[in-house]
Amino acid sequence: MLKRLFLCISIICITILTACGQPEKESEQHADHEEHSMGDIREETASASELPSFLDDKPEDMRTIYAAVAHNGELLQYIPCYCGCGSTVGHKNNDHCFIKERKENGKIIWDDHGTKCEVCLNIAAAAIVDYQKGKSIKEIRTEIDEQYKKGFAEPTPTPMPSEDI
Repeated sequence: MLKRLFLCISIICITILTACGQPEKESEQHADHEEHSMGDIREETASASELPSFLDDKPEDMRTIYAAVAHNGELLQYIPCYCGCGSTVGHKNNDHCFIKERKENGKIIWDDHGTKCEVCLNIAAAAIVDYQKGKSIKEIRTEIDEQYKKGFAEPTPTPMPSEDI
């Protein structure tokens, strides 16, 4: 199952990255993001294994990314998002684009923000694929920061991982 998930995410990541042309100008990208950021849908499920119903009509690759995000919170809490959601909706990291809250009892409050934002999806998919390939969180964070430093919105206020992770 884990191998299949890794393969699916790898294929999706390659497809998304290939399909993406040059990044939009920051102002255009940010303006588009503000349009959809205020009406995010939230839904609670019993666990990370149960996807929210707002994904029912979404493409399989999007559902695969959401499923992978649910099992990679330890990674994505250190990965910033560069779509502008830090300033528009208060997100602190890329994980927040998909999951509003992970409760102690295992329940998940999902956020549909990621369904409307290609930047969020691309960052999550690339980070998870690299993590599954064995890269450190710090290494992945550095690569994401470098890739998105120009032409994108300001990153979320995400703490840098310690040297040992």
